[in-house]
Amino acid sequence: MKHRTLIRWHVWLGWLIGVPIILWTASGLLMVAQPIENVRGNHLRSEPVGLDPILPVAPVLEGRETKSLTLQQNAKGPFWVIAYADGGKRRADPTTGKLLPPIAAPDASALAIAARSDDAAIRSVQRFSADQSPSDLRRNRPSWQVIFEDEARFYIDADTGELLAVRTQFWRAFDFMWGLHIMDLQTREDTSHPILIGSAAIALLGSILGFVMLFTRGSRKRRRDD
Repeated sequence: MKHRTLIRWHVWLGWLIGVPIILWTASGLLMVAQPIENVRGNHLRSEPVGLDPILPVAPVLEGRETKSLTLQQNAKGPFWVIAYADGGKRRADPTTGKLLPPIAAPDASALAIAARSDDAAIRSVQRFSADQSPSDLRRNRPSWQVIFEDEARFYIDADTGELLAVRTQFWRAFDFMWGLHIMDLQTREDTSHPILIGSAAIALLGSILGFVMLFTRGSRKRRRDD
């Protein structure tokens, strides 16, 4: 293939892939600008609470098929987390085995404060159902969204009181850039779809053509000199 033809193909491919390459580079740069631990808000989390030495009593399972049973502890003490086969969850008292009621707003606030490593003040508390969970939670769980003054969001499971996620402002920027990077701004989870695969293939072809042109340009120059 002639050098001039390669140039023409390279230019056309450059027009097709120029914007995606810029988006990939810019989004990748932002995503590596901070350590992933800071993105996940690990610096805002308090140290895990050690489990109290108790003799736990098996919880009431209500006759429902159970997937797992876990003994955990938070600032309010130990508790059972019952995960049912149908996806539901409940908490239970480890000393009596009795099921405990869902988490109320004051409990969610107290748990979020205890889960933080500093003394930031709470700005708002809001409950979300499982089918209307916030996009940055990424879990279909009923939750309390506790927003602090620094815009950090702590999500508390409304059934069990577990800390589901910590979302910082930078995490939300990271999440948006990740969506751009994989070209999926809706779910931000699909890393294998035709648009991304096709764009990557065109970018690879353009890079290969550019590499080949380094050699065809040299041979063309030598022929011209002869």
